[in-house]
Amino acid sequence: MPLSKRLTAEFIGTLWLVLGGCGSAVLATKYPGVGIGFAGVSLAFGLTVLTGAYALGHISGGHFNPAVSFGLWAGKRFPASDLIPYVIAQVLGAIAGAGILYLIASGKSDFNAVTGGFASNGFGESLGSPGHYTPLAAFVTEVVMTFFFLIVIMGSTHGKAPKGFAPLAIGLALTLIHLISIPVTNTSVNPARSTGTALFARGDSIPQLWLFWVAPILGAMLAGLFYAWLAGDDGVPEQEPVVGENASTTVVEVVES
Repeated sequence: MPLSKRLTAEFIGTLWLVLGGCGSAVLATKYPGVGIGFAGVSLAFGLTVLTGAYALGHISGGHFNPAVSFGLWAGKRFPASDLIPYVIAQVLGAIAGAGILYLIASGKSDFNAVTGGFASNGFGESLGSPGHYTPLAAFVTEVVMTFFFLIVIMGSTHGKAPKGFAPLAIGLALTLIHLISIPVTNTSVNPARSTGTALFARGDSIPQLWLFWVAPILGAMLAGLFYAWLAGDDGVPEQEPVVGENASTTVVEVVES
């Protein structure tokens, strides 16, 4: 599959993740009695990844997240040559998704992205931390949650894993991660998602953005290294390592140049 098409799929998939996940937080949580709450936002994030992976995973691998790309690279499932282009496409997609969401949300007369937080991530007294957790708590949360997210991704896309169920496992994992960590950091585990919303939320979101790049990528790379060691030679998926083939058997495909 040409790199240009894979990058387009990553752009669209990350846009969808931000629009669906962050959109649920910005647009659908603040209605007394009918708002979806933390549980609804958690489910929305899981559903965006699940649907995006089934729709686009056979084209690009369905990363939609720089941390995932770094983790798969660390685990020898993704080539270094494609890493930076993927990250750029993902960040641009997240910014585009946040921009569309901002355009929609600003149609409400009392909307204010700065005072409302705009589903941004944060710590301390920031609106991006509903429970106002410390920077250390936020850092540990993001490292650990991203670590387990990558373990699920690498395990569910293993060649010996049940075929066709990877998107379901990955989507449910992201839902669970949000259920655990929304009160701490509004749940990032995705530097692109954090960047897109931070650019529109401004306030504390920009100076705190570093944590939501460093911690998720660190957690993902640790997971990649750990799973490669844990699985040994069996860690390499058995399906054809070419994006675009065997779409029914895997979603986060191995991409090799």
